[in-house]
Amino acid sequence: VTVDNGSIRLYDPQSGEELEEFFPHEKKINRVSFNQHKTLFITSSADHTAKLYDVVDLVHLKTYKTDRPINDAVISPTKDHILLGGGQEAMSVTTTAGKVGKFETRFFHLVYEEEFGTVKGHFGPINALGINPNGRSYASGAEDGYVRLHFFDKSYLDMRDPVPEAPEDGEDDDNSNDEAQDVSDEDNE
Repeated sequence: VTVDNGSIRLYDPQSGEELEEFFPHEKKINRVSFNQHKTLFITSSADHTAKLYDVVDLVHLKTYKTDRPINDAVISPTKDHILLGGGQEAMSVTTTAGKVGKFETRFFHLVYEEEFGTVKGHFGPINALGINPNGRSYASGAEDGYVRLHFFDKSYLDMRDPVPEAPEDGEDDDNSNDEAQDVSDEDNE
């Protein structure tokens, strides 16, 4: 259960007893979403951040920072990507153009916490996001009254992970280990 003070409370489903309360955010938590395997969850908050947690240990793993309130966040089932939606407060929308209100879906790398893209389309704050389990499309619903279905293009679907690939079996990677050792040796002097 989330509370307006930025806390999450965990309850025993059988007894109703509160087991734990922790404070991941400074302001209201708007949504909590789980990954496909229910091993991670992400919170989205009015404090302009989304935070990724391990479900079992409730360990905070990553923070995704923006310059606007975040109303929803989803974890891609096929890529190491996080999608965030939000924007300027709804009560201020009538006096603001879509571009100024920043109502696009924002894409972040799950591991590196870096924003790498946006998708425009709404002229009000995005309140809800949902990603297809096959990872090929997502839906966004906004204060403007529209639900938009977005299909990823081939270049996104074919995009490779920016992490260097591990050497194939049989390849020797001693040089990179030596370089890492050299760096740590320099730090010890």
